[in-house]
Amino acid sequence: MAVRLPGGELIDPFGGVTALGARVLDTPTDPSVAFSDDPLRMIRAARFVAQLDVAPAERILEGIRSIRDRLDIVAVERMRAEIDKLLVAGHPAKGLSLLVETGLADIFLPEVPALQLEQDPVHQHKDVLRHTYAVVERCEADLVLRLAGLLHDVGKPKTRQITPEGVSFHHHEIVGARMARERLTALRYPNAVIDDVCTLIELHLRFHGYGDGWTDAAVRRYVRDAGPLLDRLNQLTRADVTTRNADRARRFAALQDELEERIAALAERENLEAIRPPLDGDQVMEHLGVQPGPAVGEALDYLLDLRMERGPIAQDEAFLLLDAWAKERGLAG
Repeated sequence: MAVRLPGGELIDPFGGVTALGARVLDTPTDPSVAFSDDPLRMIRAARFVAQLDVAPAERILEGIRSIRDRLDIVAVERMRAEIDKLLVAGHPAKGLSLLVETGLADIFLPEVPALQLEQDPVHQHKDVLRHTYAVVERCEADLVLRLAGLLHDVGKPKTRQITPEGVSFHHHEIVGARMARERLTALRYPNAVIDDVCTLIELHLRFHGYGDGWTDAAVRRYVRDAGPLLDRLNQLTRADVTTRNADRARRFAALQDELEERIAALAERENLEAIRPPLDGDQVMEHLGVQPGPAVGEALDYLLDLRMERGPIAQDEAFLLLDAWAKERGLAG
């Protein structure tokens, strides 16, 4: 579109105003030609759908399906940049849906369309892909968090089992973290991003044991394992609850509130962000009169376990505990 000056006449040879008014994404020329010129435009179309909250014209979808294999000439880094912008957009589910429905995701994110598990007529298990879309949208627009939301259940297809008790996905968080690492590495994400996303995926089910009753030690371990990702982990855990059962959703939210309140209360009494053994390696070696080796690491692990169970330990008491541990193992004290 253009405006003729000085008269101000609108020049709109391709019906752009009509498309904008109808909130439709289209191309001025044949989509297959436009996409063939630069195949990255196919992913960009999904990104625009996510950012602008528009619907793709049917010919856009047809054009993508007809030449989607051309995407293999596009540099991975360029694809990743578009994926990142799509994920932090206001309507990521719409963009992701376009990628899956046109088959684009099969090329660079095959784990996502694989989440379209068949509905089990006996157990009526929900579509994991739709759940994933909802989780991504429930997360704030933080790239690491939304990547974790997108990939948090990718281990389910490989771990899915149907038993008389229902559908189960045992250890899908461990399998999923491994799969996510492989996919994000292939997309050439920075190592720091990959590590954070995989940690969130590994830990996203940890909270579900909280209802069984956690001691303060369990809360400390949760905080320590999450480290600087604690706030993101809590967000992902909340976002993962997409049940339509209002009572179950309320119970879950109440438990999450309770855990976060316990974390805050412990943080007031202890430095939860820096939980470490009450002694360091040099102190252990000097006190026991031992050289660097496995015994030092075992001693530090022992003291850390005590710190987790009991909370802060004074240094004098730590040396007494170390002596008792060393005596049991026949080490000098």
